Amino acid sequence: MKVILLKDVKGQGKRDDIINVSDGYARNFLFPQKLAVEATSGATKEIQLKRAAEEKREAERRAEAQQKAVALKGHVIELKAKCGSTGRLFGAVTSAEVAEQLKAQYSVSVDKKKIELPEQIKQLGDYDVSVWLYAGITVAMRLRVTALT
Repeated sequence: MKVILLKDVKGQGKRDDIINVSDGYARNFLFPQKLAVEATSGATKEIQLKRAAEEKREAERRAEAQQKAVALKGHVIELKAKCGSTGRLFGAVTSAEVAEQLKAQYSVSVDKKKIELPEQIKQLGDYDVSVWLYAGITVAMRLRVTALT
């Protein structure tokens, strides 16, 4: 019997998969537990439409991230921080501060967890940072830490 899974079923498949199972397994376990429904032609078409819509949204998100990556590539993030006379910072530059400056300077909002700093930044200078925009799309940018005057 062909069924469409409504939830992930261990050993069988993931949500929205169309699988073949025995009649008894479907009637005695999957249907009563509301884990699956019978794969009728209407339900199958609905699943295909849902998958197509999700693929389209995925492509749009990927294209948007790609455009952001092209716009940001090679740019420099300017960050001003308090420091001593030797150029050592009072504290360290955090990814949250980098994300804040990225939004202020380039109008691109990125979660602080998606910004990878090479090491703890405690000195003035230039550093290479990676900004993760989407799955498989990262941008290498330059971070310039200057003294706050």
